[in-house]
Amino acid sequence: MRYWLFKSEPNKFSWDDLVAKGDAGEEWDGIRNYLARNNMREMKVGDRGLFYHSNIGKEVVGICEVVAETHPDSTTDDPRWDCVDLKAVRPFTKPVTLADVKGEPRLSEMSLVTSMRLSVQPVTEEEWKIVCEMGETDPT
Repeated sequence: MRYWLFKSEPNKFSWDDLVAKGDAGEEWDGIRNYLARNNMREMKVGDRGLFYHSNIGKEVVGICEVVAETHPDSTTDDPRWDCVDLKAVRPFTKPVTLADVKGEPRLSEMSLVTSMRLSVQPVTEEEWKIVCEMGETDPT
């Protein structure tokens, strides 16, 4: 299993919106960055992700799971853009803010700190465990 971080502006698509989609999940569409797209192309069903509210809140609020591997993004006719489907797994007991992540020395190399603008990022297993611990949430 691999781990990822997915950023979403909560006023456009929030954690609650993903939860409302149920087990069917939702396309993680609209990504128009090659590196983010390439990250999605590496994903497999069952990979886990941190759901991060960007812009408003700036915090990790839940754990999501990849339920469909990359396929054409339905929001465009441009064949360059793919997406995966995600479903909500569980909310974080305690949201983990960007300030919390930046304040944790063990996370100084995390993509959220070093590549802040990238909307779909890899997360190492160690980073995953630390962020879940900070959020008082079971990482499994």
